[in-house]
Amino acid sequence: MSSSTVVTNRTNFKDLWSVATDEKAKIEDERIAKLEALGKQDEDTTIVIVGSQNAGKSSFVSRFLDREERKRSTIGLEYTYSRMTKGAKLGKTTCNCWELGGGSSLAQLVDIPITAQRVSQTSVIIMLDLSKPEELWTTLEVFMKQIRRSVNGALTKVKATNPSVVGKLDHKAWLKFGRKHPDKDMLNPLLIPLVIIGGKYDIYQDFDPEKKKIICKTLRFIAHTNGASLMFFSIKSDALVHHAKLMFSNLAFGTEQSVIDSKDYTKPLYILAGSDSLGHIGAPSLSSGDLGRINARNPIELWKQAFCTFFELHVSPTQGDDDPCKDKKYLEPVVDSMKAQKDEELEQYRRNCEKEQKQFLQRIA
Repeated sequence: MSSSTVVTNRTNFKDLWSVATDEKAKIEDERIAKLEALGKQDEDTTIVIVGSQNAGKSSFVSRFLDREERKRSTIGLEYTYSRMTKGAKLGKTTCNCWELGGGSSLAQLVDIPITAQRVSQTSVIIMLDLSKPEELWTTLEVFMKQIRRSVNGALTKVKATNPSVVGKLDHKAWLKFGRKHPDKDMLNPLLIPLVIIGGKYDIYQDFDPEKKKIICKTLRFIAHTNGASLMFFSIKSDALVHHAKLMFSNLAFGTEQSVIDSKDYTKPLYILAGSDSLGHIGAPSLSSGDLGRINARNPIELWKQAFCTFFELHVSPTQGDDDPCKDKKYLEPVVDSMKAQKDEELEQYRRNCEKEQKQFLQRIA
């Protein structure tokens, strides 16, 4: 009798636990459904900020966080965070901010914050130095390739276990344009939010009007075809700081962003993803003489060659005088030895690529 009673109690305990678990899951499902209906997510977010060296990335982040600006340069990846309370019932959302210093030489470190676990809640900001137009294309090219490589690698892992997540990201990326957008065949939107910011507008605004027109058209083309928003920024302009803070808050917490639309190259650009078009951007700026010398295989090459006719591209050295790898304070014999070996392998790979390219050009000549 007592044995039977014990069994019955155990059975009832298990049933009660199952009921409680099911009820908790039901409540959680209803909570998530309500959040999604409101267009909000009670999840932590990640923002990765990369771009030109000394373009003002730290100043940009400090303005958003309302914190005192650091007086030293960012070395490698630096982490900070911000929290926002969405209400007593919705709890807090944390935005994890990763800032990459060192320019394009450290672009591969983007792999660290862009992970399969966080990619669906991640946004990327590329900040450029508008005062150095000769570096704009190279910086964008390096980071766009690395960001796509990191995002695609993370999504490949996600797709293996939860393919619906990738489908939702793809739908959201195209939703900004609409499936019937006239430029559809020319677009390749990144599947996570991307914002391109032109920093140091206070210096750039004094450029020759023709130079500003070429820079604006080129940046608009790159932003539009990659599904990115585009805006200009300067810490010396309260209006631009205000718009930048609204944009950052939108990425971090899903709050409202500025609804302004500025495509005039004589003014600071502010163009949300999906609101531009190739028809409005126009063709690359090329003279009749340049057209005869251009040999582009696709639109991106055409825009690059057109940009190069006005600005001689400058590739920043991967290691400058302020490179921490050369600082004696950071000597690590084992690490330095491995790095030297990898540098040698990289240089050999680069020489092989150049050799293969020359051979290819000779075959098609």
